Amino acid sequence: LTLLIVSHLFFFVLELVNHASNPPMCLESAGIRDAFKYINITVSLVVFLVGIVGNVALLKVIYANKCMRTGPNYLIASLALGDLIHIVIDIPINAYRLMAEDWPFGLVVCKLTPFIQKTSVGVTVLSLCALSVDRYRAVVSWNQIKGIWVSVWTAMKITLIWVISILLAVPEAVGFDMITMNYKEKHLRICLLHPVQTTQYMQFYKSVKDWWLFGFYFCMPLVWTAVFSTLMTRKMLKNAQNALSEHVKQRREVAKTVFCLVAVFAICWLPLYLSRILKSTLYDEKDSNRCRMLSAFLVLDYFGINMASLNSCINPIALFLVSRRFKKGFKVHFYFYLRYIPIILSSVIRLKQQGCHPHRSVDELWYVIRTYGDMSATWPDCSM
Repeated sequence: LTLLIVSHLFFFVLELVNHASNPPMCLESAGIRDAFKYINITVSLVVFLVGIVGNVALLKVIYANKCMRTGPNYLIASLALGDLIHIVIDIPINAYRLMAEDWPFGLVVCKLTPFIQKTSVGVTVLSLCALSVDRYRAVVSWNQIKGIWVSVWTAMKITLIWVISILLAVPEAVGFDMITMNYKEKHLRICLLHPVQTTQYMQFYKSVKDWWLFGFYFCMPLVWTAVFSTLMTRKMLKNAQNALSEHVKQRREVAKTVFCLVAVFAICWLPLYLSRILKSTLYDEKDSNRCRMLSAFLVLDYFGINMASLNSCINPIALFLVSRRFKKGFKVHFYFYLRYIPIILSSVIRLKQQGCHPHRSVDELWYVIRTYGDMSATWPDCSM
């Protein structure tokens, strides 16, 4: 999945390895590369900015409000943290690499980038599965854990999710490598899943990778959520007499939130997985029309990468739209900053003009934030 922007170079490498039995190498460039390059950079910039603001706000909303510190919300926070790590580390590297074509970051970053991305996707997938089970347990009253043990059990689940995600991402770090080659009179360093793996396990992993990723990272969370959502719906219908209670309404809202997150995940990741499966099943390196087919797959890859990247920033937006509690939390969070940024900026200017000591300035800034609610307030001076 990682670094699909060099998928056409990957097939070029395969032809170099198997040149004895294959037709002449495919040297035809994909005509959409320059156009899609700028589209990807634009999308990456939007995802980077919206993703950082949205996921940081989501984490702060959960942390700052005691009523939001629940088991499901901690899982959502774990999901947001995984997206945030991917946004901060992977997206800038991939955007720079797309513009530069050559890989300038070395072997360590080459292995670390797909590892982080696969860990992030694993955290997303397993968190969605855990949320589905958690909502079902809440409806059927499985969960008899009370008090402090609720937090302990949630911490154990989140830890297990991250450990499993990290372990499943290890083959990406092992298999990815740098290849130096001459391509159309250019000396390029390429970071990709090496076409020739040295161990039997990695050879097997490379041969089944596309189907493994499609099955575990895409189909499994959808099937898992469908099963538990169906069971949960049946249980709720049996208890229709309690449909108007506030407690049941809250459970339905959380269930709707989980369903929305899964739907967003499916929409964002389907094009990329579909592209990979079609490429795995239809591409024939001995076909004389493989260059034309590769260009078509490259279009799907670019579109799939853009859609998959959106998943890292769209969850906070989805939560804002479907959850009353999250909507209220986001409004309070952004209202605070939109209201106090002008006050803080004016305070900085006023304190600088008065020549306050830096430590005193910080104290005065906090005093302003706590005390004053509008720009017409009377400002304290340094003598206070």
